Amino acid sequence: MRAVIIDTPGNIRVGEVPDPVPLPDELLIRVGACGLCGTDLHLIDGDSPLARYPLVPGHEFAGEVVALGSNVAQMNEAGEKTGVKVGSRVAIEPNLPCGHCEQCRTGHENLCLHYEALGVTRNGALAEYVTVPVSKAYLLPDTLSLREAALIEPVSCAVHGMHSLQPRSGDTFLIVGAGTMGLLLLQLARRGGASRITVVDTNEKRLARAEQLGATHTYTSIQQVIKEEPGGFHCVIDATGVAVAIEQAFMAVKRGGKFMMFGVAPHEARVSLSPFRIYNEEITIVGSMAVLFSFQAALDLINAGVIDTQAILTAALPLTDIERALSLVRRGEGVKTLILPNSQEG
Repeated sequence: MRAVIIDTPGNIRVGEVPDPVPLPDELLIRVGACGLCGTDLHLIDGDSPLARYPLVPGHEFAGEVVALGSNVAQMNEAGEKTGVKVGSRVAIEPNLPCGHCEQCRTGHENLCLHYEALGVTRNGALAEYVTVPVSKAYLLPDTLSLREAALIEPVSCAVHGMHSLQPRSGDTFLIVGAGTMGLLLLQLARRGGASRITVVDTNEKRLARAEQLGATHTYTSIQQVIKEEPGGFHCVIDATGVAVAIEQAFMAVKRGGKFMMFGVAPHEARVSLSPFRIYNEEITIVGSMAVLFSFQAALDLINAGVIDTQAILTAALPLTDIERALSLVRRGEGVKTLILPNSQEG
């Protein structure tokens, strides 16, 4: 089958790899759509300490079940229905916690000490087919397309972030970064009762999309936000992972407010924050890593129309156009770019 292969950091190609065969508790998925994100760029550039090369990336995906592992088939035959059968349309939660470490046993599977993930430590879905544990497959309603379903994973990350932040109705928000995740967080904040949502990005086209999705104010500079909103915000979210932006955004947190580092920074990045402010103003700093019991909620939110999928899904390209697709992501053109591994056209 054809797949995108990262042989070593900086070396990426489309090539042939062996067809995957499902293990007893796995499914074989014909990939319908797979999203690209900043994590994929980190993997390609060698900025992820988790990656194992050579690697087939791709962790935001949905597709059709084309084969069942032996245990899954036996369960279905015995009447112990998994709900999944050949022909089922599914979205896949890519994280693979070990289930045995302290973090897993205390309800923090996203912080697993032996973290694995499809498309990060194991071959993922930028390929025509991929095998996945049946426990990670979520059945899709007929109302969702496979392209829309490829958004469930990033939305589930945003849902986990909001669960961690725990905003209150009426809170004011500053979201730094109007890429995919910033725009998803914006929609969740708006639906959750934010009284005002300010968005910052250097890309004015993305700011226009943020306004379309409900931002009350938009700026190209955090310094300008601080000048016009000297009292700060209850909730400030960095969705860039850029050290300078994190430091500037921290200055916009209201006394007693919360600051969430959501964007993925390079692992060697460092920031300088005022410990006196954190102490004296009782500022809460929150991190948000991947998903945690938030995948079904994300599916339900998309299906209910809470997320404007058409505003987020801006490009869809065949597997052979991976270089062009990655160029769109790097240049910040559009919002979410999809790869359609089994299609010749977008």
